[in-house]
Amino acid sequence: MSAVSVEEHAAAIEALLAALATRTAQRIPLTDALGRVSYEDVRSPVDLPLFRNSQMDGYAVDARSVATTPVTLPVSTVIAAGPTGSAPLAPGSAAKIMTGAPIPDGADAIVPVEDTTATTAGSVTIEKSRAAGEFVREQGSDVRTGTVLVEAGRVLEPRHISVLAAVGLGEVDVRSRPRVAVVTTGAELADAGTTLTPGQIYDSNGITLAAHLRASGAEVVAVARSSDDPARFREILDAATESAELIITSGGVSMGDFEVVKDVLGPLGGNFGSVRMQPGGPQGTTVFDGIPVLSFPGNPVSTVVSYIMFARNIVRRAAGLPPVLSSTAALYEPIVSPPGRRQLLRGRLRDDGRVELVAGPGSHLVAALAWADVLIDIDSETTELAAGSHVEVWPL
Repeated sequence: MSAVSVEEHAAAIEALLAALATRTAQRIPLTDALGRVSYEDVRSPVDLPLFRNSQMDGYAVDARSVATTPVTLPVSTVIAAGPTGSAPLAPGSAAKIMTGAPIPDGADAIVPVEDTTATTAGSVTIEKSRAAGEFVREQGSDVRTGTVLVEAGRVLEPRHISVLAAVGLGEVDVRSRPRVAVVTTGAELADAGTTLTPGQIYDSNGITLAAHLRASGAEVVAVARSSDDPARFREILDAATESAELIITSGGVSMGDFEVVKDVLGPLGGNFGSVRMQPGGPQGTTVFDGIPVLSFPGNPVSTVVSYIMFARNIVRRAAGLPPVLSSTAALYEPIVSPPGRRQLLRGRLRDDGRVELVAGPGSHLVAALAWADVLIDIDSETTELAAGSHVEVWPL
């Protein structure tokens, strides 16, 4: 791959990953469904309410028997919420009833307890008339059997989980997640939390890429690290192909003597070269054992920028999530940009809506990435922008 534009490389990756968008249904427990995407319309298997029940604690009556108040009626029974059976209401009587309890046949209204006075002789005085239907929850008044509760493609939130549980669904069909493996490379890398020896650095790219992928709706099936030994890298790739639909590597794609990714994948048909962007210029694409491989440069900021510009929205689309879109903002300060490369600078949106630079373009400035909330996108032809100029920004 000779030097190409960001748009050209993005189009090549779109074509390479086209099959990733084809998803199947996965049936999972409702308790695990938060944040997943419904595969198809979910319809209610039952009516809600399931049966005619009381909206209030009070007395179930025939409205005609309380048309004139006050009136004292005998209390024929007490009906609690829960599994119960009750005889039809005797004419001219009342049934003491709790909220949610089934209303007996013969009753068509509920008199709230605060509108009554209980007597000591097993009767109740109704102080206020109630019309037929008052405080009665009719079967199916909320949802009818067959009603679409959640549309296909909906990201399931707690409110959706609530209604699916209410109609008794213990499982739901969701869109399968794209399965992605992450492989970082470099003899200098060590696990966070370990003691470094001279020349070592902590491996942040594996954890970082996994976090970005999960935020994009992917299932991260492996996070592995390879040395610069080609045999070891090939072994890790072989293992990743057993479960992954996409492999993302970081490092090993530049012009050094120990570029294990390019050395192994290049002879297998890998396409490696430079994209006219900064950071993130060195890039590669390969199909390894039928699995597409995206190879990003190893500098931490370059890795993140590469994911955002080339993979984030493809993975999100495969997961059923909406794309992350750019917007525009006015520059808080002037910018000078070198010609020939599209610059993706770390920026922060201010309270006044303008965007300010957080740091310079260096691909090693990891802290600045944490302090930024957008990438400021400067095209390759622009060399100077005055304060107040409008620029494209990409959310981080």
